[in-house]
Amino acid sequence: MTDSKYFTTTKKGEIFELKAELNSDKKEKKKEAVKKVIASMTVGKDVSALFPDVVNCMQTDNLELKKLVYLYLMNYAKSQPDMAIMAVNTFVKDCEDPNPLIRALAVRTMGCIRVDKITEYLCEPLRKCLKDEDPYVRKTAAVCVAKLHDINAQLVEDQGFLDTLKDLISDSNPMVVANAVAALSEIAESHPSSNLLDLNPQSINKLLTALNECTEWGQIFILDCLANYMPKDDREAQSICERVTPRLSHANSAVVLSAVKVLMKFMEMLSKDLDYYATLLKKLAPPLVTLLSAEPELQYVALRNINLIVQKRPEILKHEMKVFFVKYNDPIYVKLEKLDIMIRLASQANIAQVLAELKEYATEVDVDFVRKAVRAIGRCAIKVEQSAERCVSTLLDLIQTKVNYVVQEAIVVIKDIFRKYPNKYESVIATLCENLDSLDEPEARAAMIWIVGEYAERIDNADELLESFLEGFHDESTQVQLQLLTAIVKLFLKKPTETQELVQQVLSLATQDSDNPDLRDRGYIYWRLLSTDPVAAKEVVLAEKPLISEETDLIEPTLLDELICYIGTLASVYHKPPNAFVEGGRGVVHKSLPPRTASSESTESPETAPAGAPAGDQPDVIPAQGDLLGDLLNLDLGPPVSGPPLAASSVQMGAVDLLGGGLDSLMGDEPEGIGDSNFGAPSASVAAAPAPARLGAPISSGLSDLFDLTSGVGTLSGSYVAPKAVWLPAMKAKGLEISGTFTRQVGSISMDLQLTNKALQVMTDFAIQFNRNSFGLAPAAPLQVHAPLSPNQTVEISLPLNTVGSVMKMEPLNNLQVAVKNNIDVFYFSTLYPLHVLFVEDGKMDRQMFLATWKDIANENEAQFQIRDCPLNTEAASNKLQSSNIFTVAKRNVEGQDMLYQSLKLTNGIWVLAELRIQPGNPSFTLSLKCRAPEVSQHVHQAYETILKN
Repeated sequence: MTDSKYFTTTKKGEIFELKAELNSDKKEKKKEAVKKVIASMTVGKDVSALFPDVVNCMQTDNLELKKLVYLYLMNYAKSQPDMAIMAVNTFVKDCEDPNPLIRALAVRTMGCIRVDKITEYLCEPLRKCLKDEDPYVRKTAAVCVAKLHDINAQLVEDQGFLDTLKDLISDSNPMVVANAVAALSEIAESHPSSNLLDLNPQSINKLLTALNECTEWGQIFILDCLANYMPKDDREAQSICERVTPRLSHANSAVVLSAVKVLMKFMEMLSKDLDYYATLLKKLAPPLVTLLSAEPELQYVALRNINLIVQKRPEILKHEMKVFFVKYNDPIYVKLEKLDIMIRLASQANIAQVLAELKEYATEVDVDFVRKAVRAIGRCAIKVEQSAERCVSTLLDLIQTKVNYVVQEAIVVIKDIFRKYPNKYESVIATLCENLDSLDEPEARAAMIWIVGEYAERIDNADELLESFLEGFHDESTQVQLQLLTAIVKLFLKKPTETQELVQQVLSLATQDSDNPDLRDRGYIYWRLLSTDPVAAKEVVLAEKPLISEETDLIEPTLLDELICYIGTLASVYHKPPNAFVEGGRGVVHKSLPPRTASSESTESPETAPAGAPAGDQPDVIPAQGDLLGDLLNLDLGPPVSGPPLAASSVQMGAVDLLGGGLDSLMGDEPEGIGDSNFGAPSASVAAAPAPARLGAPISSGLSDLFDLTSGVGTLSGSYVAPKAVWLPAMKAKGLEISGTFTRQVGSISMDLQLTNKALQVMTDFAIQFNRNSFGLAPAAPLQVHAPLSPNQTVEISLPLNTVGSVMKMEPLNNLQVAVKNNIDVFYFSTLYPLHVLFVEDGKMDRQMFLATWKDIANENEAQFQIRDCPLNTEAASNKLQSSNIFTVAKRNVEGQDMLYQSLKLTNGIWVLAELRIQPGNPSFTLSLKCRAPEVSQHVHQAYETILKN
């Protein structure tokens, strides 16, 4: 008969009866009674009143009875701590029992009783069990140390259990080794600063030896531990890889993924020229493929991990495309994941195969899957140029099916194909226009409107098509309204005579009848541009668009490297680091891949444009993600204005887009209706009044400056000032020559300008604006030229700047695009500002913080530079740098070399940490920089060069 009978009793007075049975002399009756107690406990009845009677039953040789009593004890020890002490003697006695199973059972239960009062009594029995002759007892005791550490960490350290645990790594039994590693890893995770797993080549060798003989969970613990080890060179990394590779053929998928994690990490240290590297790549593919024959849930976990692996090393699975083809009975979550990986692996060699598959998928019944398949065809066209034509014809075939959601997705991706390959596939526009009426999704409608606006000159009835959208303008989504506004403005600039009514209608709808601030602002910007300078409007709105990049959904490289270190864990399924979803301090240790041995990429400096480089010299391809918000809305603005324009408001004067922000604030004095077109700008109070001087005052010049003249922040720092350079030659600005430089004093940044009139007429009405830039630099006050500038006259002006303007990442990072207006015209130039004017006065980090931050920043974010021909000694260099707000945190001498550890902070809060190595008598310094935004490092290095050599 089974034990189910114990769960069916509901008698009254049961506790009293059980009490009597527990104190019975008959062993069988006692065992029956304990089973009934455990059954009652399991279904939630309170049987804590029987605690002393159950504890009395511990004195038995019967292993089954002892297990039941221990189970009861674990459950009630917390609520009855005083009574639990009664059981301590039995534990002590059981830890010396001749039967190893009983010794292990006692030590396991001791670890589960989370009662502070008892723990100190358990130290002695635990110490004996850690040195027990039986490996089963030792492996159980190892785990018990981790449990005890969780209850009372100080006690474990005082009793020396951690050292005993470290000794167990050298144990002769592989299971003991695995459990010791598991326990130490668990403890180390809750105390990241402690160096418990102090791995060295000898201990690694022992772990690798134990690896072959462990259970599967033991192997996972050891592999995870190996993944945290940093080999001293590529030979050691190769040796570890060779010994871990056999784990790839293990039946347990967790072991396989842990082995893959170790190999992916150590491959970073192997040279790609090695024969072994190629062999390892070949060996990694079959186990990953095998994982895909498991049940769907395991397949999904495997696919999420493979997605990361393919982004890091696509060459591993480049010949395995077929295994990612979707099966008809795959669940949707597996299908979508496979589709994603197929696109990542698509190349010229396999594109025909992939397209045939994707076309097949587009006729499936699952709507989500079909949409993703159609989108995938577009992504293939953008990724593999040779296949673009075939992809477009496939998309046209799908449009001919007239299935509504297929048509809509196809139009969205064709728009992207036009962006990637301009003037190549426009012949298909006629087919797209036929399907205009069936579009009901905002994204598809917006894409179609973009196509009509962009190619208006090729579509005879473009005005009619756009007018049909305009009828229900207020019912459209914001995305469609914005796109429609831009498309009609483009149409007007291409066919001004036929579409004047249409453009006035849309501008009126967008500005006067709309509540949406984005739409209203864009409407006003276009209105003012068209009314003041149609030529400039044409340059802005019809500017050549940058090509879109291939893979916009790739994981950011530093995050990808971190996630590779978490293969086989939840982080690799969520594609987020553990600290994004684990609460509390546990598990928030940042991991990173080891630096490549043979690579010197980090030290290569990106070339910077000369100071007078034209503003239009922008990269050809849109950066991957959030740099240019404009691309998200598919704005038709070229490089100078690649984002949704800001409202021209008085507070943001100077932070408005160079052209997109409407030059109305520069030209506020001009009468309405300037320019060729005969419709006036709206007279609503949209034009930005020049910012009052108090708003534009530098940030640090508040009340603090009045009172705090002596503190570190307020003191005058003699920051290096570069000599003035010509930014705008007279021949390019109708006789106006502008020279300038940037300065920083007492926490205030200024642009020191020299304006020279080399024309034959007087110049007046000066104003200045900056385009959005990497650090939000903007004028803090209007450009004050108090008297008219006569011919051959020069005037010097200091323009205060602040850093609260709009931010957009520039190329290079310190590029600043400027518009200067006078009574003659508006002139544009760009210049590079030295980064040291952005180094703030409170940039000195304290030592502990410096050390912790240096360790926390990933190694791949470290860049090393040489500063040559610098004759300064250490003291002079330190003082010179300090005057430009680069602060020395600590200084030490190592083997005759002076090491300066320095910190600086930029105006946007980015910290940069530096190590400057100076060999007395040697004019070459070595500079190592660490920063969470590594693109800053190159410019900080240039600042060091400039400051030290001038």
